[in-house]
Amino acid sequence: MPIAAETKSQIITSNKRHEKDSGSPEVQIAVLTASIKELTSHMQRHKKDYASRRGLLLQVNRRNKLMRYLSKVSTERYNQIADKLGLRK
Repeated sequence: MPIAAETKSQIITSNKRHEKDSGSPEVQIAVLTASIKELTSHMQRHKKDYASRRGLLLQVNRRNKLMRYLSKVSTERYNQIADKLGLRK
């Protein structure tokens, strides 16, 4: 259940820090959040899809690690991305 290329490029352009940015923590967190939302809706329809459940848990953990890193590096950027994406702090 990967997100569409158009959606991913829109997410990258709305969260990038400079013109050629595609790998900053903010972009990675935003892309993971979109993917997590898509997988969550899939899991609500297919409750016994355990392989997708594992992938979902891995993505949630990866996003949590990136959020933890961003909070250590820059609290201001952490708060901005958490507010923008509606994530708990």
